Amino acid sequence: MRARAAAILMAFPGLALAQAAPSFDCKQKLTSSVEERICNDAKLAALDRKLAQAYGAALYQATDADKQALTAEQRSWVKARNDCWKVSDVPGCVETAYHERIADLTALYRLSEPVGIGHYLCPGPPAQELVAAFYDTDPPTAMVDYAGTTQLMRIARSGSGARYTGGQRQFWEHQGVASLQWSPKGPEVSCPKK
Repeated sequence: MRARAAAILMAFPGLALAQAAPSFDCKQKLTSSVEERICNDAKLAALDRKLAQAYGAALYQATDADKQALTAEQRSWVKARNDCWKVSDVPGCVETAYHERIADLTALYRLSEPVGIGHYLCPGPPAQELVAAFYDTDPPTAMVDYAGTTQLMRIARSGSGARYTGGQRQFWEHQGVASLQWSPKGPEVSCPKK
């Protein structure tokens, strides 16, 4: 099967170029040197196509009220990605930006099933349930629900256990107990697994 695909690509080299192209038209006027780099780098072009699929799926999942906000977020993300020209490792910056955006959209819009869900009981008054849904994204992400609010978090360095951070909040699970800091100046709460 692979040999046949390779033979087709050799016979029609334009197919290989089309497959390697990003989701945007490289023949149009590009807005930044980062976009030029994406057009000329097969790995970054593949990440761009993957993000376009995730973004399209997120738009499909989003409510009508959320679509406008999602579109604005995507425009802001493109601007931030294009600012990667300012750093010394431009390809690394662009690649990281793509991985993080794909991971965020996957978790936020539940584009894949979580690989695990943890239920914890945090002390009160009143006692409140904490639910963490973990996603096998790159980087790993979690959607943490607590006190009527949901927070997207990404994995962070930890000496032991799994620690996730996002929005100035922290969730850290170790040996069946979650430590949660829900506000920057608030206390850390210890929540055993249910």
